[in-house]
Amino acid sequence: MKAKRALIEERPLQEVNRTFESTPKSTVTVVTRKRHLLALLCIAVSCTILALGLWPFQAPRNGITWLEYRDGLRFGKYSTVMSSEPFQATDPQDNTGASLEIWLQPYRIWDSGTVLAFFRPAATSQFSLQQIQKDLALRTLTQDEGHHRTTATLRVDEVFRKPQPVFITITSGVKGAAIYIDGILAAANPRFPLAAKEFSGRVVLGDSPGQSDSWKGQLFGFAIYHRQLEATEVFHNYAAWKQTGRPEPALNAPNIALYLFNEHSGRVVRNKLQPGVDLYIPEKYRVAGKIVLEPFWTEFSMTRNYWEAALKNIVGFVPFGISFYAYLSTIPKERTVLLTIAMGAALSCTIEILQGFLPTRDSGTTDIITNTLGTWLGAASYRLLAPSLARLARFFPWRP
Repeated sequence: MKAKRALIEERPLQEVNRTFESTPKSTVTVVTRKRHLLALLCIAVSCTILALGLWPFQAPRNGITWLEYRDGLRFGKYSTVMSSEPFQATDPQDNTGASLEIWLQPYRIWDSGTVLAFFRPAATSQFSLQQIQKDLALRTLTQDEGHHRTTATLRVDEVFRKPQPVFITITSGVKGAAIYIDGILAAANPRFPLAAKEFSGRVVLGDSPGQSDSWKGQLFGFAIYHRQLEATEVFHNYAAWKQTGRPEPALNAPNIALYLFNEHSGRVVRNKLQPGVDLYIPEKYRVAGKIVLEPFWTEFSMTRNYWEAALKNIVGFVPFGISFYAYLSTIPKERTVLLTIAMGAALSCTIEILQGFLPTRDSGTTDIITNTLGTWLGAASYRLLAPSLARLARFFPWRP
């Protein structure tokens, strides 16, 4: 009986051995080589995506240089200037007037970037001044108690239509906000939410706080007034800036910050009216208040750059989906598509978290969504097209 039971137990193992022995060794070798080739392809695709997503791997030098032929600063590809301390509003609840003057010249009229912004950590409002190709835009971001954000924009068309210096004056008060270009009223909006408290916090020149949005060009002068300038004062100041390089002393009130950029060297731009808040030029490029994993609903924008970036992120992860699905298909596993998508999402999350420590890259959840979508498209396209390609091409390397 024992011999008979042993014979029965050995029979399945003998059948397995016969099946393995009956499999041609050439077929086993081909499958093994195919698996190794796909593994190397997966590694290469992953390393390429990581390199593209994290390059450059460190903060570059600040692209700020002093002008040689006149007073001012030149802003390069990655450049920023920040105030050493935050500006304080006369009253945090003050909704009276404020004014701002800035004299600049963009590098190219088709570029876009943030010229100036006020940054306050955990603030309920934020103001920025942006170049959008040939247009100028004022933007305020307001957040209520329920953390719902509202963006208001006041845009002036064709401000930078010519490659020449432009003197911009922004005033706000009981009559709303107004923008003057070279002393002449260009746009006004009585309902635009701009008050004295908006011109408080740390000043960032040539970039945006939170995420990188570098502006390229030349900056010749900058002044802040905690009162509204009348139209006659705006034009008078413009003429004084053009002739002498600064506003007239009679208009200088104690609550004004004035920067003439006439130091011509060093990393500090002095406030010419009173000691206190100077401007600082960091040695390395950095972003004030860098955001990690910005929510997709705050990143969303109906702009061409936004949709182009989304399309690139989708297309960039299609090879990842193709290569990893092809590799996992050689291993007996269930739900290969879901596993491929999960691996793509994990790689995207890793990149976005690391981008939070790189000033030149934007860290947001929109990229995770688009990268995951690209991974799914890659896996689905391989699953659909690989059998047909294998029939057409005898030596198709990813033949299922």
